[in-house]
Amino acid sequence: MKAVFLDRDGVLNAAVVRDGKPYPPARLEDVEILPGVPAALAALRGAGYVLVVVTNQPDVARGAQTREAIDAIHAHLRRELPLDAIYCCFHDDADRCACRKPAPGMLRDAARDLDLDLATSFMIGDRWRDVDAGRAVGCRTIFVDRHYSERQPASFDAKVSSLPEAAAWILST
Repeated sequence: MKAVFLDRDGVLNAAVVRDGKPYPPARLEDVEILPGVPAALAALRGAGYVLVVVTNQPDVARGAQTREAIDAIHAHLRRELPLDAIYCCFHDDADRCACRKPAPGMLRDAARDLDLDLATSFMIGDRWRDVDAGRAVGCRTIFVDRHYSERQPASFDAKVSSLPEAAAWILST
């Protein structure tokens, strides 16, 4: 089966941007699903794509966030959006895990668990880590450029400004 892997903050919901750098919303009450996201996901689902969120949430390892708060946000997203699965890495870079993007562990786990064909799948993200993870497993990659003050991915298959634009690109390929 083909899939669209989706980063969470900055792709599905608004990231909190401070000093040009994106951060996740701290509480469920702060989660704002971005315009056009439900319709874009419905169109992808209608075209036969499995929709899988792959998200780094290192604030748990850093002690700045609880797993319960993350679980509440994910439950909300599952209620509001047609998502098939959510894979989450709670580690920080120092943990050297296989799941924290740019490592491709979450995508590989999802492919194994859900019988997904990575070569016919897409990874959509707003940071270099997302794009690099998708490239590492052979997915086509789409960079949602939010103009953060950080390095951009070295290469990608498409650059867009929103998930609806990414979905339109996927559906036209």
